[in-house]
Amino acid sequence: MTTGEMGRTLQIMAEDPATGQLVVDQCAALSRDISELFDEVDPIEEEYNLEVSSPGIDRPLTRPKDFTLWAGHKTKVALIEGIDGRKKFVGTLLGLTQEGGEDAAKIKLDDGSDAVMTFPLSDIHSAKLVLTDELIAATQPKSLN
Repeated sequence: MTTGEMGRTLQIMAEDPATGQLVVDQCAALSRDISELFDEVDPIEEEYNLEVSSPGIDRPLTRPKDFTLWAGHKTKVALIEGIDGRKKFVGTLLGLTQEGGEDAAKIKLDDGSDAVMTFPLSDIHSAKLVLTDELIAATQPKSLN
């Protein structure tokens, strides 16, 4: 829940598990369904605006499976603690691997070194896809492909 000029907003990001996408009609239907349910159970006492959307093309990577699903695409990673004073990295996501018994994102850096690094997911502050032509092509609505 966020507070802004329009008051409080409850933002829900969703995607169709079958396609990994959410088109406008699906957003509208989901918004209506959630509104009806929330009108019945009233889980939030204050007034709020409901906003249902898809994560978007340059979506955040938040679940372990996101790092597998979006392998091959350019990614920005920000770490909680820096490595040699560096907290931000950009590169091609190579997928999810195991490091020290925990899930880690594997990335080929775009800094000219072509180094491959792994970052335990617990060390990642934020990760998101970078908007590229390849990502745009990969995220075209299935009906347009």
